[in-house]
Amino acid sequence: MAHSPLINQLIDSLKCLPGVGAKSAQRMAYHLLERDRNGARKMSHALTQSMEKVGHCQSCRILTEYELCDICQSAKRDKQVLCVVETPSDVYAIEQSGSYRGTYFVLMGHLSPLDGIGPQQLHLDTLKSRIENEAINELILATNTTVEGEATAHYIVEMLKPYNVKVTRIAHGVPLGGELEYIDGSTLGHAFNGRQEYS
Repeated sequence: MAHSPLINQLIDSLKCLPGVGAKSAQRMAYHLLERDRNGARKMSHALTQSMEKVGHCQSCRILTEYELCDICQSAKRDKQVLCVVETPSDVYAIEQSGSYRGTYFVLMGHLSPLDGIGPQQLHLDTLKSRIENEAINELILATNTTVEGEATAHYIVEMLKPYNVKVTRIAHGVPLGGELEYIDGSTLGHAFNGRQEYS
């Protein structure tokens, strides 16, 4: 039996979520329509508000509806230490570890020439500008330990060679090929405490 056009539209829209295929999207659509229309309305409102109002922090590029996010505005953060990560999810994972009190720069991806993602798409000129204009003593590279993450870290190291800034790389506890978003807080804490200077 074919779905009506509106149900098809709902199912197709749910398939844009990561890990959601046709069957899962269909189950979600029927659940919302049959059992939780109020939840669907709340979700619709939250999505509309978020799409219209959420942008990037002007300093670290994390997702927020404000010019500066809570971390960048906080007087309790160490502004001399800057941690470079690939995604906002990485920031939240590190924050849950409770072992880091500096600030962040979110790349929103990693270098991937085949996908058309180069230094401009990662706003590395903005990162360089922060190094030039802020009193940053240490830059921590916390890109994922994938091939692309390592290539991105290496590019940043080369880019920052002319500047007087210590560059370190998180090391211990993060498995090769692992992604920060899926690593527990205790492991991340060990990785930050055992970081080494990048060479």
